[in-house]
Amino acid sequence: MTVNKVQDTIIEEFSVFEDWMDKYNLLIDFGKDLPVIDPKFKVKDYLIEGCQSKVWLYPELRDNKIKFSADSDAIITRGIVSLLIKVLSDRTPDEIISSDLYFIDRIGLRQNLSPTRSNGLLSMVRQMKLYAMAYKAKDKSKK
Repeated sequence: MTVNKVQDTIIEEFSVFEDWMDKYNLLIDFGKDLPVIDPKFKVKDYLIEGCQSKVWLYPELRDNKIKFSADSDAIITRGIVSLLIKVLSDRTPDEIISSDLYFIDRIGLRQNLSPTRSNGLLSMVRQMKLYAMAYKAKDKSKK
Protein backbone atom coordinates (compact mmCIF):
# COMPACT_ATOMS: atom_id res chain seq x y z
CA MET A 1 0.00 0.00 0.00
CA THR A 2 1.37 3.44 -0.90
CA VAL A 3 2.09 6.19 1.64
CA ASN A 4 -0.97 8.11 0.44
CA LYS A 5 -3.27 5.07 0.57
CA VAL A 6 -2.25 4.43 4.18
CA GLN A 7 -2.88 8.10 5.00
CA ASP A 8 -6.30 7.95 3.32
CA THR A 9 -7.18 4.88 5.39
CA ILE A 10 -6.20 6.71 8.60
CA ILE A 11 -8.30 9.74 7.55
CA GLU A 12 -11.24 7.41 6.93
CA GLU A 13 -10.87 5.76 10.35
CA PHE A 14 -10.83 9.15 12.11
CA SER A 15 -13.70 10.59 10.02
CA VAL A 16 -16.13 8.18 11.71
CA PHE A 17 -15.89 10.36 14.84
CA GLU A 18 -17.09 13.95 15.25
CA ASP A 19 -16.00 14.46 18.84
CA TRP A 20 -12.30 14.86 19.60
CA MET A 21 -12.59 12.78 22.76
CA ASP A 22 -13.56 9.83 20.56
CA LYS A 23 -10.64 10.61 18.25
CA TYR A 24 -8.28 10.69 21.24
CA ASN A 25 -9.60 7.27 22.24
CA LEU A 26 -8.88 5.97 18.74
CA LEU A 27 -5.38 7.44 18.99
CA ILE A 28 -4.91 5.67 22.33
CA ASP A 29 -6.06 2.40 20.74
CA PHE A 30 -3.45 2.82 17.99
CA GLY A 31 -0.85 3.35 20.71
CA LYS A 32 -1.91 0.15 22.47
CA ASP A 33 -1.44 -1.76 19.19
CA LEU A 34 2.12 -0.47 18.72
CA PRO A 35 4.51 -3.45 19.00
CA VAL A 36 6.80 -3.26 22.02
CA ILE A 37 10.25 -1.89 21.21
CA ASP A 38 13.26 -3.94 22.26
CA PRO A 39 14.37 -2.49 25.64
CA LYS A 40 17.95 -2.18 24.35
CA PHE A 41 16.70 0.64 22.05
CA LYS A 42 15.16 2.64 24.92
CA VAL A 43 18.39 4.57 25.38
CA LYS A 44 19.45 8.19 24.95
CA ASP A 45 20.74 7.57 21.39
CA TYR A 46 17.19 6.88 20.18
CA LEU A 47 15.40 9.47 22.31
CA ILE A 48 13.77 12.20 20.23
CA GLU A 49 14.67 15.72 21.28
CA GLY A 50 11.85 18.26 21.43
CA CYS A 51 9.14 16.00 22.81
CA GLN A 52 7.40 16.76 26.10
CA SER A 53 7.23 13.07 26.89
CA LYS A 54 9.91 10.51 26.21
CA VAL A 55 9.82 9.01 22.73
CA TRP A 56 12.30 6.44 21.50
CA LEU A 57 12.54 5.80 17.77
CA TYR A 58 14.72 3.06 16.33
CA PRO A 59 15.34 2.76 12.57
CA GLU A 60 16.57 -0.36 10.85
CA LEU A 61 17.44 -0.57 7.16
CA ARG A 62 16.62 -3.87 5.50
CA ASP A 63 16.46 -4.41 1.72
CA ASN A 64 16.64 -0.62 1.19
CA LYS A 65 13.55 -0.10 3.35
CA ILE A 66 13.53 1.48 6.76
CA LYS A 67 11.56 -0.26 9.47
CA PHE A 68 10.82 1.88 12.51
CA SER A 69 10.02 0.75 16.01
CA ALA A 70 9.15 3.14 18.80
CA ASP A 71 7.79 3.65 22.27
CA SER A 72 6.70 6.51 24.49
CA ASP A 73 5.98 6.97 28.17
CA ALA A 74 2.77 8.88 27.27
CA ILE A 75 -0.22 7.06 25.79
CA ILE A 76 -1.32 9.86 23.41
CA THR A 77 2.24 10.28 22.15
CA ARG A 78 2.48 6.52 21.70
CA GLY A 79 -0.62 6.74 19.51
CA ILE A 80 0.86 9.57 17.46
CA VAL A 81 4.13 7.74 16.83
CA SER A 82 2.20 4.58 15.94
CA LEU A 83 0.38 6.53 13.18
CA LEU A 84 3.69 7.85 11.85
CA ILE A 85 5.12 4.33 11.84
CA LYS A 86 2.01 3.02 10.09
CA VAL A 87 2.59 5.56 7.29
CA LEU A 88 6.40 5.65 7.04
CA SER A 89 7.73 2.27 8.17
CA ASP A 90 8.82 -0.27 5.54
CA ARG A 91 9.47 2.49 3.00
CA THR A 92 12.56 3.41 1.04
CA PRO A 93 14.54 6.44 2.20
CA ASP A 94 13.30 8.37 -0.86
CA GLU A 95 9.66 7.56 -0.09
CA ILE A 96 10.09 8.83 3.47
CA ILE A 97 11.97 11.97 2.46
CA SER A 98 9.47 12.95 -0.23
CA SER A 99 6.30 12.06 1.69
CA ASP A 100 3.75 14.78 2.34
CA LEU A 101 2.10 13.81 5.60
CA TYR A 102 -1.26 15.44 4.89
CA PHE A 103 -3.19 13.10 7.20
CA ILE A 104 -1.92 15.06 10.24
CA ASP A 105 -3.95 18.13 9.28
CA ARG A 106 -6.87 16.28 7.67
CA ILE A 107 -7.70 14.36 10.85
CA GLY A 108 -7.27 17.58 12.86
CA LEU A 109 -4.38 16.21 14.87
CA ARG A 110 -2.13 19.27 14.81
CA GLN A 111 -5.00 21.60 15.73
CA ASN A 112 -6.10 19.44 18.66
CA LEU A 113 -2.74 18.91 20.31
CA SER A 114 -1.21 21.13 22.95
CA PRO A 115 1.64 23.30 21.61
CA THR A 116 4.24 21.05 23.29
CA ARG A 117 2.69 17.87 21.83
CA SER A 118 2.47 19.56 18.43
CA ASN A 119 6.19 20.38 18.65
CA GLY A 120 6.82 16.76 19.62
CA LEU A 121 4.90 15.58 16.55
CA LEU A 122 7.06 17.77 14.32
CA SER A 123 10.18 16.44 16.07
CA MET A 124 9.11 12.84 15.40
CA VAL A 125 8.48 13.55 11.70
CA ARG A 126 11.78 15.42 11.41
CA GLN A 127 13.69 12.56 13.07
CA MET A 128 12.16 9.94 10.77
CA LYS A 129 13.09 12.02 7.72
CA LEU A 130 16.61 12.61 9.10
CA TYR A 131 17.12 8.87 9.51
CA ALA A 132 15.97 8.40 5.90
CA MET A 133 18.41 11.08 4.69
CA ALA A 134 21.24 9.49 6.65
CA TYR A 135 20.55 6.04 5.18
CA LYS A 136 20.32 7.53 1.70
CA ALA A 137 23.63 9.38 2.13
CA LYS A 138 25.27 6.24 3.50
CA ASP A 139 24.04 4.28 0.47
CA LYS A 140 25.43 6.89 -1.93
CA SER A 141 28.83 6.81 -0.23
CA LYS A 142 29.06 3.05 -0.90
CA LYS A 143 28.74 3.58 -4.65
